[in-house]
Amino acid sequence: MILDQFSLKDKTALVTGSSRGLGAGIALALAEAGAQVAVHGSRAVPVATEQMLRKAAGSTPFSVVGDVSKADVCARLIDEVVAHFGGIDILVNNAGTIRRAPAVEHSDEDWQLVIDTNLTSVFRLTKHAGKHMLARGSGKIINIASMLTFQGGITVPGYAAAKGGVGQLTKAFANEWASKGINVNAIAPGYMATDNTEALRADPVRSRQIMERIPAGRWGTPEDLAGAAVFLASRASDYMHGHVLVVDGGWLSR
Repeated sequence: MILDQFSLKDKTALVTGSSRGLGAGIALALAEAGAQVAVHGSRAVPVATEQMLRKAAGSTPFSVVGDVSKADVCARLIDEVVAHFGGIDILVNNAGTIRRAPAVEHSDEDWQLVIDTNLTSVFRLTKHAGKHMLARGSGKIINIASMLTFQGGITVPGYAAAKGGVGQLTKAFANEWASKGINVNAIAPGYMATDNTEALRADPVRSRQIMERIPAGRWGTPEDLAGAAVFLASRASDYMHGHVLVVDGGWLSR
């Protein structure tokens, strides 16, 4: 049956940056599809998020904490998930941050923080999780890209550079690992109603400009990524490698 191809029963997953927002929505979707999910926060995982996942999965979710911009944290998170579940089948690299400033005023510190959090962590986490997946000959890695994987954006040079890199890193890992049973793909969300876009949504001019370009006529929500995440985490996507799946309400088609 085709729906069986989408089941994540008996699979284990780590979703970084899943304490709230898009990450929490993805974690919930994977849990509802049957996976055991490790949720992650940079400092803590809110009780409300754990309760939401407990209701979906019928069991207490496993929580891990740490700043993914740090190399030792990336290795530790994978080690903790593997020790708790006995392995890792699915990794969703969702954790990220953004700093807004005109390019000439964009500080070196903000640049480095965004690159380390949004790009270097994807490399490190994928590499560490990949060692376990390669040993077993299977695994699914989903990176969270962006519209700025394709476009330059405004006043976010570090973020645009990092998300452009995520798209290329997705292809680079896929080229090496596709023949070894591991799928590496990405999801590029459009303009989503999250903490990262709060400044844009509060700006009446930019908010209007963005809305006018989205054919769907609305900002996206975490629920809009649920189907794409389950698809790329499941057997239904076994022949997809190095693909960046756009979920944008039609933004790039405009």
